[in-house]
Amino acid sequence: MGRLGAGLNVAAMRVRILLENIKFEHTIFALPFAYLGIVLAGPGWPTWPQFLWITAAMGAARTGAMGLNRLIDVEIDARNPRTANRPIPQGLLSRGQVAAFSAAALATLFVAAWQLNDLCLKLAPLAVLWLVMYPYTKRYTWLSHLFLGVADALGPVGAWLAVRPQFSWEVMLLGGAVASWIAGFDLIYACQDVEVDRAQGLYSVPANFGVAAGLNWSAILHVITALALLALGLSMALGPWYYVGWAVAVVLLIYEHRLVSPADLSRLGVAFFNVNGYIAIIVFAFTLLGLYIR
Repeated sequence: MGRLGAGLNVAAMRVRILLENIKFEHTIFALPFAYLGIVLAGPGWPTWPQFLWITAAMGAARTGAMGLNRLIDVEIDARNPRTANRPIPQGLLSRGQVAAFSAAALATLFVAAWQLNDLCLKLAPLAVLWLVMYPYTKRYTWLSHLFLGVADALGPVGAWLAVRPQFSWEVMLLGGAVASWIAGFDLIYACQDVEVDRAQGLYSVPANFGVAAGLNWSAILHVITALALLALGLSMALGPWYYVGWAVAVVLLIYEHRLVSPADLSRLGVAFFNVNGYIAIIVFAFTLLGLYIR
């Protein structure tokens, strides 16, 4: 039993490190918007198998994408003081372990897509190609933030198509809102790595054009987010509660931008992690109210 217990402890620690490597807890940013795609695609609630397979696909896509990101960027991370303590640069995980973990996650994505419908299965290779391509974009273009935004928008768009397998104006508005939201707060996040990115020859709006430009473009993208969410509510004739949630989300976006400035990035962590988590949950919760309470 002692040897078995020790083995279980090692396995549990390995799993914990693998989950820490991909920041699994940040799935809170992604899942509410994926579920938003489910409920807006309607009518009515999805079946339990649909809900479970969409959840599995969302978790698998994010897990595989983050694992690949860490694997592809390991040398970059090792040279950045902020990221040098991540598990692969520290030797806590091997590249092979992370590659196997990511491959298993992406295989799960394909199984989930297969279980959902033919359109999801046909689009799955394109989604994986985009997820693999994104980590390389920072090496070639300062538009990398937009590539990340589109990568994250694949979640709610895919969830919508899993329930209603056809494209529409509304699903594109939802995808645009999420893409601009994610790209906007990625611009804020990138402000902390300006000097390191410049030294390594990496591209980002803050590294190429300065922190002030990065924050300004982030604000513009978040205005687009607000307008896209407003247009989505109007297009789908959502009830008054939706607009209450929309107004709260807009206030939080404004608050997020007031937390940081070119001269002071000390509260960047609060802006990035806390506020965006609240926005995702609030938009989802008030959309439900807008759909079902008239």
